[in-house]
Formats: sequence, structure tokens, C-alpha cells
Amino acid sequence: MRQRHLAYLFDLDGTLIDTAPDIGAALNHSLETAGLAPVRSDLVRHWVGFGSRKLIEQALIHHHKQPAQEQIDALLEPFLSYYTEHIADLSKPYPTTVETLTALKTEGIPLAVVTNKLQALAVPVLDALELSPFFDVIVGGDTASRPKPAADPIEYCLQHVAVRPEDALMVGDSITDVDAARAAGVGIVCLRDGYNHGTDVATLEPDRVIDRLSELL
Repeated sequence: MRQRHLAYLFDLDGTLIDTAPDIGAALNHSLETAGLAPVRSDLVRHWVGFGSRKLIEQALIHHHKQPAQEQIDALLEPFLSYYTEHIADLSKPYPTTVETLTALKTEGIPLAVVTNKLQALAVPVLDALELSPFFDVIVGGDTASRPKPAADPIEYCLQHVAVRPEDALMVGDSITDVDAARAAGVGIVCLRDGYNHGTDVATLEPDRVIDRLSELL
């Protein structure tokens, strides 16, 4: 019998949805506007998770460019514009996402998304893939005062669903999620092959490592 949690909080990119193909296309479009070569998809998967600005910063560093705020600002607009228009061209839920969310929702358990993706991007991709109805609250990277790895987004979420930290479980894929969960005092489970910045998530010492979301059931 699985442990009974009163709320489940999910990271988005690399946990619920494989969004890297569309993020990578938008990033390469923005790099092209600056005359820079495209980057490989495996690099994008390593960089996702800290927000759009950090993603662009990593790409500039990869190209041996000084990631000055002015240059990041210049690439951010074409990135966001392209990504908004192509937000779910290639993105798709992981194989057991829908069945897991359906089972938890059927039990009446509050479900939430806690992501560092901007709210204006997180909601449309969930809408496009018909996942939004599963969630009681969607917390983006700009919803709370600070994004993950700070505790603020998780604390904001728990206030909304009226669940104590010790009764909630965060499900993520990277050090960002582990640190945020620990800071907020909630349990943390990590997907083994999400967007983990090239780090074996087992070394982050989450409460449990799983290979697919259905293991939560």
C-alpha cells in the first residue's frame, strides 16, 4: 500500500511533459536572430529547469559569449514569442502521466503544478495538452516572490490547497525540486530520467527515485 499523501505537487518540464523539443526549437530560433549556431537537444535537456533567462544564459556561455543582461534581454523576446506560438508542436505528456493524474484525481486528492516556467507559458502548454483540468493550482516561476529552489512556490501552493507540508509530496526531476522541497519541509520523489542537469538524481538523496509516474500509485 502506498503512503497516503493529501496533496501532490508536480514539476512540469521533464516530469509531467517532455517539453524540450519545443523549448529547443524556440531557443535555436532566438540564437539564429543573433547569428549564433543552434545547440543540440541534449544540451537543452540539461539546461531546462531554471527559467527562460537562465536557459539563454547557458546557451550564450556554450557559445563562449559573455552572458550580459543586455544580450539575454535581446534574445528573450524572440525566444518567448516563438515559444508562445509553438508551445505544444512537439511536446507531449510522458507515457503514464495521464493515467497517474486520473487515478489521483479520482481519489479526490488536490494536485498542483509547481514549475519555474513562467505562468504565461505553463498554463498554455497544460491547456494545449488538456492537462489543466487535473490541477487545483498552477504555480509558475513568477507566481511567488522567488522561484524554486526557494521554498516560496511550494509554500504558496500549500496555502492554496490548505495542506500541511508534512502531508504533501513534491514530484520532480532535479536539484531545483529537491532543494525547494527540503526548504519547504515536504517529501520529494524524483524521476530518474527527467531534466536533471546531467546529475544522477539518486545522488541528490530524494526520498525515492522512480522510473515512471505510475509508480506513485
